[in-house]
Amino acid sequence: MINGAVLAAAGCAVAAVSGLAAAQTTETEAAAGDERLERKQSVSRQKAVDFYTAVPAGHGDGKGLPVCLVLHGRTSRPEDFQRLGFGRALTRAVEKGAPPFVLAGADGGSRGWRPHDGDDPQRMAYEEIPNWCAERGFDISRLAVWGWSMGGAGAIRLAQTFRGFVKATAAFSPAVRRGDDIFENVARLRNHPLGLWCGLDDDLLENVRALQMALPLPPIAGHYSDGGHDMSYWKSVMPEAFRFVGGMLTRPAPSPT
Repeated sequence: MINGAVLAAAGCAVAAVSGLAAAQTTETEAAAGDERLERKQSVSRQKAVDFYTAVPAGHGDGKGLPVCLVLHGRTSRPEDFQRLGFGRALTRAVEKGAPPFVLAGADGGSRGWRPHDGDDPQRMAYEEIPNWCAERGFDISRLAVWGWSMGGAGAIRLAQTFRGFVKATAAFSPAVRRGDDIFENVARLRNHPLGLWCGLDDDLLENVRALQMALPLPPIAGHYSDGGHDMSYWKSVMPEAFRFVGGMLTRPAPSPT
């Protein structure tokens, strides 16, 4: 069930994860704001990579805004994000009341968001992408992470590996399976704001449900609803996820006890 106190503090209205399908709505896409695709030299990946950023329309170049890191799935890349409408979806979410933030993602390859033979996209997400964001004047003291499929698993793993690095994680259809390292380290997600979404026709549904049941505390956002393992489904739940992320990034720090 939803942690009402956390959501109230965040100013969000999101659905709890449950076994029931939730109704989906199709939002009209708005105009994109400052949306860029640059090339950056990644030491962690030992190559030049595409680096994508999107600022919601009406917020200039995004200076001072918090950041949501974007971890892509196996078949999409940052060069696809503008065509997929991520910048427009971000603007629409902000127009609908989500606190503004920046999307920032780089090419992590196709072997998963973890080290392989000297290629370390996870380290790039942890160290280099925030540094590239700081160069643009974004507020890297407030970070969240969002990913789908391979990137959904990578987002959860990033939160587990570097506890406290991100304030929240939004995972769409994460590519997890029982017994993998994400399940083994599930206790590291205790007290971490997590949103979990998956389509009812997704082949990964049972594994995602198993992850939900293994969590030390229920996710505070997300749901299972009609759709498969594809961008059409992921775009349909993006508005809700962006409200969750924006709320978590603007949530006041807890009072000392």
